[in-house]
Amino acid sequence: MNACQSMETEEDLLTCLQIKLYHPQQSSNGFYDDLPLRARRRHSADDPVRMGRDAQACTYILLDPRVSRKQLALHAYRTPQSSEMLFTIQNLSQRGKVSVNSSALGYLEKMDLPDKALIRFGEYEMLIIRESGEAKASFEVEFEVLAVPPSRETCMYVPSTAPVTDTPELSAHGPLERDEMHYPY
Repeated sequence: MNACQSMETEEDLLTCLQIKLYHPQQSSNGFYDDLPLRARRRHSADDPVRMGRDAQACTYILLDPRVSRKQLALHAYRTPQSSEMLFTIQNLSQRGKVSVNSSALGYLEKMDLPDKALIRFGEYEMLIIRESGEAKASFEVEFEVLAVPPSRETCMYVPSTAPVTDTPELSAHGPLERDEMHYPY
């Protein structure tokens, strides 16, 4: 088999992460203005997808001062027993928790992402659905904004009146990460 025959082609079916977002104040704010809504974006499987408000450190930006600079990361991986591309989710926020189907992740904690997962941080809800594919070197991400919270549409509803957070210290620029805080000595 020559190199051209073994290379990935455009016809390969890529794994796709459909990320459906909801925030109770999304209609009055431009939280999603920097996201490529309803357009599939291709990513290298060896580079994590990072979300947060820091344009330098994150792949996708949420224009919300209450979101951490680096909120979360999605890492692709494969196991020897499977040809499927799987994902883990990691909480990158030092001040806030990320909830995955009601399981809270602390700072830098990771867990396997199920095929369908309800992710919560702050007042955000994200429904992530993994569509299987065959490609080994890349995957796609597609964003959509939902009109109602995904927890109401799915059986993953967990009643909560409070957002998932550790009551971060707020500044004019949003929550302060530990390396941004100034402590008097």
